Amino acid sequence: MQVLVGWDDPGEAETIGLFLNVEPTSAVVCTTAEEFARQSQRAGWDVAVQALNFPSPAEAFALFQKFRERHSQAPVIGVCRQGEIIHLAKFISAGLHSYAMRDAAGEFIFLLTPMIETAYTAVQAQRARQLAERLREEIDSVRRLQESVIPHDLPSPPGYAVAARYEPSQIRVLGATPVLLAGGDYYDVFNLDDETVVLLVGDAAGHGVKACMSIMTMHTLIRMIRGQRYTNTAEFVAEVNRRLCQSDVVQDEGGFITLIYSSLNTATHRLDWTSAGHPMPLLHRLETNEVVRLGTEEDAGFPLAIEESAEYRHCSALVPPRSRLLIYSDGIAEAFQPDQPRHEQFGEAGIIRTLKECRDAPLAATIDRLFADSHSFTAGVGRHDDTSVVLIERVL
Repeated sequence: MQVLVGWDDPGEAETIGLFLNVEPTSAVVCTTAEEFARQSQRAGWDVAVQALNFPSPAEAFALFQKFRERHSQAPVIGVCRQGEIIHLAKFISAGLHSYAMRDAAGEFIFLLTPMIETAYTAVQAQRARQLAERLREEIDSVRRLQESVIPHDLPSPPGYAVAARYEPSQIRVLGATPVLLAGGDYYDVFNLDDETVVLLVGDAAGHGVKACMSIMTMHTLIRMIRGQRYTNTAEFVAEVNRRLCQSDVVQDEGGFITLIYSSLNTATHRLDWTSAGHPMPLLHRLETNEVVRLGTEEDAGFPLAIEESAEYRHCSALVPPRSRLLIYSDGIAEAFQPDQPRHEQFGEAGIIRTLKECRDAPLAATIDRLFADSHSFTAGVGRHDDTSVVLIERVL
């Protein structure tokens, strides 16, 4: 810690220098205004100590102001005699951090070290709070950018109802206000033509700016090439993968994205989909209250942006009357209680259980229940990953 001292009494100045120059503190004690002003021009001072009549009562305030202008983040400790309280007031108004009273025996010198340490610690804590607030603001900005690509008005395909929801990861620390983290989840639902609706969910690895920019890159790419009429979903996903493998944004630091891309023909009720390392869709037959996974683990290919020549499987199934289709990101399934030794997850089993219990509930209420049950499974700690869910029901 670097300490600059301005002192009016050469004898006391020598004692102060000996007392303060003990590791890890390094102090420079000045006994003239010129030396103090010259030292003030140096960078790196952590704390200043100034006798408030140094070098004279008339000049002391000007020296104090010049130091504060140069080192606005460094606390200044003032030291004055009993009769100088009125003189002290203007220093406090101008930003003096704290002060000590001088006594004739010089015992105040013993107070300087703890006062310096306290002032330095307080300023460091304030800087940490300011940095934390800036980081929170940055996270909020990134999160808003990410959420800007998530649709708010979903299409209403003939014979079908659609609901969807995204929620960022949430971490509660020691019962404090939950911290919402920026991440890389995203869903989209759009009409490809009069009879085809596309439903997709993507999940970029990690959190923060990197994940957000990866998912923004994929969103832009999908929107850009979706009109090229690829013959099946596997070809479309393969093309998205090829282009993402050439993207510096996604490739930086080994990033990757999982994706499920599906198209539903509302006339034939045929669902075509391709998974790139993403959980498979779940089909809920409302008549029998049976929930089955569509496809197999072998149908899930590599995540995107890993291998440019990766091949993907085209899968298809019919959506029967009175049934629901759920596509989701792994955040909802991977919810867990941190204090459990085996880290048991909410999992696909938890999702299926909730779907069955919500058999007669509206789509929006079912999604609310999925999020609530998954969150409750964490015992209030919160999910540590973003969560996206798209639920579509064949109503005719």
